[in-house]
Amino acid sequence: MRIGIDLGGTKIEAIVLDDQGAEIRRRRVPTPRGDYDETVRSIGTLVAGLEHDVGTSCPVGVGHPGAVSPFSGCIKNANSTWLNGRPLADDLARALGRPVRLANDADCFALSEATDGAAAGAGVVFGVIVGTGTGGGLVVGGRPVAGANAIAGEWGHNPMPWPTPDDWPGPACYCGRTGCIETFLSGPGFAADYVRSGGEPLAAPDIVARADAGEALALAALERYAHRMARGLATIVNVVDPHVIVLGGGMSNVKPLYAMVPRLWTSFIFSDHVATRLVPPLHGDASGVRGAAWLV
Repeated sequence: MRIGIDLGGTKIEAIVLDDQGAEIRRRRVPTPRGDYDETVRSIGTLVAGLEHDVGTSCPVGVGHPGAVSPFSGCIKNANSTWLNGRPLADDLARALGRPVRLANDADCFALSEATDGAAAGAGVVFGVIVGTGTGGGLVVGGRPVAGANAIAGEWGHNPMPWPTPDDWPGPACYCGRTGCIETFLSGPGFAADYVRSGGEPLAAPDIVARADAGEALALAALERYAHRMARGLATIVNVVDPHVIVLGGGMSNVKPLYAMVPRLWTSFIFSDHVATRLVPPLHGDASGVRGAAWLV
């Protein structure tokens, strides 16, 4: 058995999987936002509780925002900012009394879907999270790829490729630049585009519902979104050439995207035929915590 921890901004979720991927136990607690020491203690408490439930000690994998710097060993680039600059792997190892495997949450999502999810058996898998932000993870041969700088798959902070007049210079991004892919393809980015085109402030699911009902503004916003996703993912196909791309996050629930995006991306992919499949996740919101367990 193995334990996976999904360290999110609002909750910490923990799961026990057996070797066949069956869920044995699950626990969840609120994330102690802004309190690093309490975050470490909360993970320790979750692990102790699960091990009490199953009656044995288990290896532990943790999915987290940001990345572990190969140079300092500390967390970097996390939107849960109280983690940045802290040696999370070392502190968790001390708290739990064993080594702990860490990986970016998008890498865990991709690993879950590549192991026993929608992309099971595929050689090269790119996992995309389009929710509050836009992240990505790469799995090759069943193993997550971190890269020399531990940022492999971070496509959201590249500029939108093949920009149209509507894309340039693009919205301001928290990274300090404008026109990042994330500013268009995150759920808030989709909602902001709808407002810029004359719509009222709405959450992304409500805009999709209006598109389903035939509202012209919402339909146009969804078409722009699909075209931007097609261009963004075309660059991934051109560089990485994955067998499967799995969408996760809130925008992965927009069913028309799975037909619209592959129809549009062929114009931007440098190939006479595109075999890459775009699919929804099999495990949905559970993929992050399941992938953390598969790290070990």
